[in-house]
Order: sequence, then C-alpha cells, then structure tokens
Amino acid sequence: MDRVLVALDVATAPEALALADALRGAVAGFKIGSQLFTAVGPDIVRTLVARGDKVFLDLKFHDIPNTVAGAVASAARLGVWMLTVHASGGAAMLDAARASAERSAEPGRPRPIVVAVTVLTSLDAATLQAVGVAASPLDQAVRLAGIVEAAGLDGVVASPQETAAIRRTSGPGFLIITPGIRGGSATTAAPGSSLKALGDDQQRTSTPAGAVAAGASYLVVGRPITGAERPRDAAMRIAEELALK
Repeated sequence: MDRVLVALDVATAPEALALADALRGAVAGFKIGSQLFTAVGPDIVRTLVARGDKVFLDLKFHDIPNTVAGAVASAARLGVWMLTVHASGGAAMLDAARASAERSAEPGRPRPIVVAVTVLTSLDAATLQAVGVAASPLDQAVRLAGIVEAAGLDGVVASPQETAAIRRTSGPGFLIITPGIRGGSATTAAPGSSLKALGDDQQRTSTPAGAVAAGASYLVVGRPITGAERPRDAAMRIAEELALK
C-alpha cells in the first residue's frame, strides 16, 4: 500500500472525497489531475492536505521557465507532496521548476517532490513519429530521464515498459512514477464492464508486480481501483500482489 497512488479522475469534489475516505490507509496517497482540478479548483487539494493525505498534483506544467516556476510556487503553497512538469520543456524549464520548489515550500513543510513526465502512456512509436519524434518511446523516455536527472529533479513519470531501462541508467534515489498499471490484480472495473468499455487508452502497460520488479518507486492506479465495485478491496488486492512479489 505504500507504493500505490490512486488517481482521483472524477468530476466532482464529493466523488473525490468519498473515494479518498474509502481508500485512506489502504494506499500511499492521491493523484489529482486535470479533470478534477479544472472542475473544482485548488480547494480539493487543500481539503485533502488538511486531512493528512499525500497529494500528487499531476498537472504536467509545460511552459516558459518563469511561468512554470510560478505554477510550482503556487502548488508548493497548497502543500502538495509531489507534482509534475513535462520533461520536454527543456533543461532551463526543469531547472526553474526545481529552484522554485526549493524556495517556495511553506514553513514547516518539506518542499514538494518534482517529477517530470517523459512519454505519455497513450503514445506509441507511430504517434511519436507523426509529431516529429523519430526515437522509439523507450529511447525517448531514457533520453528525457537523463535530462531530468541532470537538472536535479527528483524523478520521472514513465510507463512500465521504460522503467527498467531508466532504472539501469539513473541514480539509486531517482524516483520512477509508473502509470499504465493493468492486469494481474489491477483488472477489476465496474461489475460487468471492462477497462476498454470505460475508455481505456493506455498503450504501454504492466501488472503491478511487473512494474515494481522493473524498478518503479510508485504506481499510479486509477480505473482498476476507482471503477471497482469495492475500491478498497481492489486496492488491497494490489497490495497483496506486491507483498507476494
């Protein structure tokens, strides 16, 4: 349970808080992404932080360095535990994000962990080529991870299929946050439905145990838990799979 972050990709604050209440103590923390943050704003972060939850703010900041620095400062003031920027923003932007996190944390709180997204799990080689990236998802993710580590950030977000290669080339303390968790114990959605029926668009995936074996620090799990009839039971099944690894 200390490795699983649940994606609260829902449309309303009551839905998010109900899930958090049901899962608290069974998972490591909660990811707030674009859907929920756009719908309800920063108060959902404040509420969860006030309840003692670890909040992973996954807004994937990607802009000029000064703008990203300001966004990171705002996130730090909210008390988030971890946040994301895009690795493709370049070294200057990454450096600005790191420096802003270091100087912006509220007194008495540690600075937020800053990780950079490498290649989205919805992308494959053909999609990368269509936007002008000749490298494979694996090569692109490893290249970007090297830039991120050189900039002094805490880690990356990468699919399970790139995790082992990044782990081999990175330092021991470098975090790898892994979405795209499917199969194994992460199979349950709503009764009588499938993840594809729920609009699953993940391309590069792994089971929970497979991702951890490859070197993942944390797993981001959404629909296999939040779409389950009993979300807490679904989370505990994943914890059991990891304990048996």
